[in-house]
Amino acid sequence: MNNKTSYKKLIGVAGIGWAFDAMDVGLLSFIMIALKTQWGLTASQMGWLGSINLIGMAIGATLGGILADRFGRKPIFLYTLLIFGLATAGSAFSTGFIMMFAFRFIIGLGIGAELPVASTLVSEHSPEHVRGRAVVLLESFWAVGWIAAALLAYFVIPSYDYGWRIALVIGGLPAVYAALIRGSVPESPVFLNNQKKKTKSLSGKDLFTRFKKETITVWTLWFVIAFSYYGMFIWLPTVVQSNGFDMVKTFQYVLIMTLAQLPGYFSAAYLIETWGRKPVLITYMLGTAITAWLFSGSNTVTELLIWGSLLSFFNLGAWGGLYAYTPENYPAEIRGTGTGSAAGFGRIGSVISPLLVGVLVDKLFSYSQIFLIFTSVIVIGVIVLIIFGKETKPSKIAS
Repeated sequence: MNNKTSYKKLIGVAGIGWAFDAMDVGLLSFIMIALKTQWGLTASQMGWLGSINLIGMAIGATLGGILADRFGRKPIFLYTLLIFGLATAGSAFSTGFIMMFAFRFIIGLGIGAELPVASTLVSEHSPEHVRGRAVVLLESFWAVGWIAAALLAYFVIPSYDYGWRIALVIGGLPAVYAALIRGSVPESPVFLNNQKKKTKSLSGKDLFTRFKKETITVWTLWFVIAFSYYGMFIWLPTVVQSNGFDMVKTFQYVLIMTLAQLPGYFSAAYLIETWGRKPVLITYMLGTAITAWLFSGSNTVTELLIWGSLLSFFNLGAWGGLYAYTPENYPAEIRGTGTGSAAGFGRIGSVISPLLVGVLVDKLFSYSQIFLIFTSVIVIGVIVLIIFGKETKPSKIAS
């Protein structure tokens, strides 16, 4: 199998796993509405369900990157698929908040580890001239997973009292998928080459010495993008419902907004090899900041759908650029550690934001006030990128 065919096949294989990740995260935002009714959850409890999942993702991302540099990208990718698939299916049998809380932590561990490892694996398999595009296309499967979650939410969850349980059982499919693809996932050639070396010249400590500026940049980007994404999108169905729509209509509108994620990814995939990494990230982050503020102030269905769709377009395009940009900041010996630690630090933002929204909602803050916080944080990230970030197109990638 030639390299061109291999990396394209890998995008598809890893991308399906990526879509399962997104489906699980997306399902949580819809399931929270059903659990609020069935279990009488408060806004703070709903925020904690989102946050404990993301605490698991923070720990998983950091550990996954370190383990991938030590044991290889392939085994960590497969084992993490298995972990979060089994935990998702198990969560379908939760009898109350505490049990669901525990399962969401385990699910987060698996998803958090799998995402940066998969992106590193694809990046290291792809030819230099399309490396950024390949990773963004991998990221585009996130939209596929969110669309699947929205479809499950629309057709399954409202139809039965136990509809959310059916959705979670379906969300357990990654465990089956991991078993089926274990022979189809190749190990990273970069990792295999490094294993042949008798000594290593770099370690995780170099993230904060030789690569201090790069680490400041990518950690900041991960924090602000994760903070805004999880704060906004986990609560997106609830925000729409607050405009007076019932569950079915809410899920329908969120599905429409979710579809806008795909052109967001595809446009970023095209532009990242022509404009470069920094211009794409700056453009899509600023687009996210502006549309977040406009979405929160929507007064009509038309405004809600337009600004919600554009918010999905820009935010997910920014995610694609971030996943392409991060591994290119580090040499191969510490690439998994660098990518995983950045993702882990970013998850701190993703832990804080859903919880913060729940607290602010309980304190009667308006969604316009809350979303202005997200807009401000994103602008700070753009400033850091402009000042400290370097362009990482292939000719400038650390070898």
